[in-house]
Amino acid sequence: MSSGRSLREILDLVADTARSLLGFDFCGVLIPDGSGRNLVIEGWSGLSAEYVARVNSDRPVQLRGDGLHHAPSSQAFRSGEPVAVRDIAGEPQFTPWGGVAEEQGYRSMLSVPLVAGGEAVGTLNSYHSVVHDFTDNEIERLTLLANHAAIALTSARMVDELQQLNVSLRRQRDLLTKSERIHERLLTVALRAGGIHGIVTTLAELVSRPVLVEDARGTVLAQTGPVTDLPGADVRAALPLHGDQSEPHVLGAGLVREQGGYLAATVQLAGEIVARVWLPRGAAGFSPLDERALEHASIVISLELFRLRTGTEVEHRLRGELLADILSGASAESRPLRERADRLGHDLSRPHTALVGQLDMATESQRPRAYERALAVVSEFAAAYTPRPLVAMHQGAVVALWPLDGARTGAAAGPVGEAEHVGAIASSIRRAMASVPGAEGATVAVSGTEQQTFRQAYRTARGALNVALRTGRCDIVVTPDDLGVAGLLLQLNDARQLVAFADRTLAAVREHDLRRGTHLLQTLRVYLDSDLSRTEAAQRLNVHPNTVSQRLRRIEVVAHIDLSAPATIVEVSAALLLLDVAEGGQSA
Repeated sequence: MSSGRSLREILDLVADTARSLLGFDFCGVLIPDGSGRNLVIEGWSGLSAEYVARVNSDRPVQLRGDGLHHAPSSQAFRSGEPVAVRDIAGEPQFTPWGGVAEEQGYRSMLSVPLVAGGEAVGTLNSYHSVVHDFTDNEIERLTLLANHAAIALTSARMVDELQQLNVSLRRQRDLLTKSERIHERLLTVALRAGGIHGIVTTLAELVSRPVLVEDARGTVLAQTGPVTDLPGADVRAALPLHGDQSEPHVLGAGLVREQGGYLAATVQLAGEIVARVWLPRGAAGFSPLDERALEHASIVISLELFRLRTGTEVEHRLRGELLADILSGASAESRPLRERADRLGHDLSRPHTALVGQLDMATESQRPRAYERALAVVSEFAAAYTPRPLVAMHQGAVVALWPLDGARTGAAAGPVGEAEHVGAIASSIRRAMASVPGAEGATVAVSGTEQQTFRQAYRTARGALNVALRTGRCDIVVTPDDLGVAGLLLQLNDARQLVAFADRTLAAVREHDLRRGTHLLQTLRVYLDSDLSRTEAAQRLNVHPNTVSQRLRRIEVVAHIDLSAPATIVEVSAALLLLDVAEGGQSA
């Protein structure tokens, strides 16, 4: 019991002791198998290995079934009482084991239960090679030995479980130690500014296979190893980033799924999936240490992306402050402003055009995140041009001051004119903004290629955007030339002149709305856009036609005009157009 021997050695010792002390020809110890349905021989003395193997594999002692056909060992185990068989040849229930018994050479047997803690844990079987009548003294002595053997069996099992637990603990300790070393190695790469590529290279060495990392848009951030061993764009696109795929395998850093013979581990940042790590599964599969390496790499990649995102947010803030100062009227010729722009990679001495983009959102709750992504994709697009355009958020829209003589880095010069060049850029920006999640479209307005100050260019583009949206022209690229008279008016230097002209007709209506919180000016605008149809205007305003009629009469009274006169309609339409243009221009 205290020898520290294995379970098998203890059971062999029990069988050998019973055989030598009590004079049996053969002895065996039977215990339940892993399923708990059969008794199998686990320790023996005098029995041949062939006999033991045949009984255990072909004729195990069943513990369940019809009680009339239980083997002696099964009866002893279930009843907790000794079972003796004088001559096995005369016992019908022993028929299944008759052949092997004859080969082994025994004719009689005694099976006593091994009982520990009031529960049978096995049987001790003893055999004679001849027919034998077992005496009470023999049964008593074998039972006494079985009681001690049951305690030894229980203790041996406990020792065996403790040994297995120690082995498991040592393995976990070794795995934890190696895991810590892996994490330190990957973290060291990140801290030494190795970047995503350095992390990927280190991970590839740890797991002995090529690695690819892509961001949430499917753009490859880094890869190492033969390209042919890595998943192509079609394989990566076939596994949706947020899809509910079957049979995921969860690691500490995120979700790992299989696609086309490759593993894809998600990289999360603040609960958002920001990247995926791809690598071949391999014929040998993934070891626990490989899983730890992938888990730690995902965490370190998340930290690196957080660092990059933080740096990007700082750049966006600095560019936003620079843009706000420029558009507020600060002189682009001032030395402090030029130095700030130079540090950010912008050359304010060149002529620029202004582009202003606005998203068409499905839900307002997604607007902040959608604009954050839109700014990121437009900034990424602009970063490929020299000199670098100035891109930032300003007054709820994505604004870009784009050098007219800029060129895409590495692109060959072509015969494309400035207007066509700016138009192509605006179209690319519109498509990029419209592609962000949650956006149903994007409208981009361009100031044109005429020489203007930064403030004038922005005012023109912003005004064109506002006029286009108010007239229902969405998800397009718009220029002042596309807006006719409104586009011409947008290029006036002083928007206050337009407001003054419009107010000659509509000042009283504007003041009435401001003072009383009414919607007379909106009603007038919708009425004109509805081709003077009060029914259609009512539908668009979601009110009764009588309400529209009442509001129009109120407008006539307040403004002292007659809306039934064609000249008045022309005058009012012109005033509303001037207000659209003026309000757009005053957005700067």
